[in-house]
Amino acid sequence: MLQAALGSGAAQRRCVFEVFARRLPDGRRYGVVGGTGRLLDAIEAFRFDGPVLDDLAARHVVDDATLDYLSSYRFSGSVQGYAEGECFFPGSPLLVVEGAFAEAVLLETIVLSILNHDSAIASAASRMTSAAGDRPCIEMGSRRTHEQAAVAAARAAYVAGFVSSSNLEAGRRYGVPTGGTSAHAFTLLHDDEREAFTAQVASLGKGTTLLVDTYDVAEAVRVGVEVAGPGLGAVRLDSGDLLAQAIAVRQQLDALGNHDTHIIVTSDLDEHAIAALAAAPVDGYGVGTSLVTGSGAPTAGLVYKLVAREGDDGAMVGVAKRSKDKLSIAGRKWALRRRGPDGVAQAEVIGIGHAPLDDGDDRVLLTDLVRDGETVGREPLDQARQRHTQARAELPPSAIQLSRGEPAIPTVYEQEDP
Repeated sequence: MLQAALGSGAAQRRCVFEVFARRLPDGRRYGVVGGTGRLLDAIEAFRFDGPVLDDLAARHVVDDATLDYLSSYRFSGSVQGYAEGECFFPGSPLLVVEGAFAEAVLLETIVLSILNHDSAIASAASRMTSAAGDRPCIEMGSRRTHEQAAVAAARAAYVAGFVSSSNLEAGRRYGVPTGGTSAHAFTLLHDDEREAFTAQVASLGKGTTLLVDTYDVAEAVRVGVEVAGPGLGAVRLDSGDLLAQAIAVRQQLDALGNHDTHIIVTSDLDEHAIAALAAAPVDGYGVGTSLVTGSGAPTAGLVYKLVAREGDDGAMVGVAKRSKDKLSIAGRKWALRRRGPDGVAQAEVIGIGHAPLDDGDDRVLLTDLVRDGETVGREPLDQARQRHTQARAELPPSAIQLSRGEPAIPTVYEQEDP
């Protein structure tokens, strides 16, 4: 596309691309924006260096004129978007990229690969933390996904309310709090559980978490308390009937005087399993596979579409795909969240070609991320985390229901007056 546009002279036409989801994953009531911070870093670093250009030339991917253009590529346009942690709905313009066609079209794959993955994880994580209520969720999914996706997933989960991750690289790279527990291999390494627990407590202190389901749970709890005493931090259950076991273990811990020892549960949890354990005496959840695979929705279904371009007279012209099953809406979009006097969201209002009128209770959703090629929207990760808490709390109560349903609020389009 770039080579042909350079050849036709259209490559420098001003264009507007938008990222949006035509629909939410089946039955979901809202989505969560994840990956914005990672995307800003990626756009800033997006270059075609010598080895890449040499490879494109050797494989005759593009012609010399295109190679020359790529050698000095820098995105000099502007980007607006929903801030990270924000909730979104069908049609929400999560990202608005404005610039020359040649510059903007090259960003499509990097934009979608980051936002689709991270938003899918953040959306799943939000459902899990909502189901968990005040109980903490710990991200433990690194072994169930690609090694780099694992780092991104830990970051996205933290944005949506997870308190920590077992992925140490996420801690180093993004400042995500880290923590973890021992595996069954540590217990099996030793002659018996007493030897394993003694070694763990001697190294990590009595506040550590002991894994108690390698052999017999009740016996492991008894030995763990003998080794660590009333200061034992937590025990972890990773198999079996978690509800029944949690009740039995809580009763046993209390009978032994360990009223402050927590119970952490793992074992293929998702939002539905977490909700089912709401009445159990559980103090925290470790979530892995379901989280890093989006709990059944591994992509957010976002698309990157050209919605406006410069016409022959220099004015911007709305354009859109018109195929029957993949309709797009032409024209540059603005968005706000319509709220009632009580502060509860009522609709996602999207203005086509203009900013919708704020009725006084509404909240503008688009924020500047890149201006004339310079990143202006970078922020601390904790700010995105706080934003998500506030954005989710603003939605009507139906939003956090785990049953299948329609989006929590409707999307309303406002056309520009002629």
